[in-house]
Amino acid sequence: MHCPFCAHEETKVIDSRLTGEGSQIRRRRECLDCGERFTTFETAELVLPYVVKRDNTRQPFDQGKLRAGITRAMEKRPVGSDEVETAINHIIHKLRVAGEREVPARMVGELVMEELRALDEVAYVRFASVYRSFQDLDEFRDEIERLRKDPGSGNRQQLPLLPENKRR
Repeated sequence: MHCPFCAHEETKVIDSRLTGEGSQIRRRRECLDCGERFTTFETAELVLPYVVKRDNTRQPFDQGKLRAGITRAMEKRPVGSDEVETAINHIIHKLRVAGEREVPARMVGELVMEELRALDEVAYVRFASVYRSFQDLDEFRDEIERLRKDPGSGNRQQLPLLPENKRR
């Protein structure tokens, strides 16, 4: 690594430590020419797959879009930002582990719905309504009935989707 002070090509590592919950290495370096010290951070560069849209166009995976969609679905819901970040990290991890260079947008959407369903049923239905393009109340009702028949996927205490007195 070149020294940022004198541009000399040789530096030596004085100290290395794990940071960022073990996902990063902090290195303290010293220039062999001018003696100045500086810090560098090293992280693994893991490439995420391209997303193949319905019209067969390909886009690089965009974590910002993922976060925006999940945040929009979670708006005014009793779910902490740490839980949202954990869900985003789970989705990204699953995409990396898949080992594919390209994944269909449908797969990303299904991963998002899986995480939202575990976090908050209302956010799940909100996202599903946009993702699956619900056209009328019957489609909402059908999705809510599917949730009622298979409630075991959630991992936290959730507020009910409908008040008890309005359930059929």
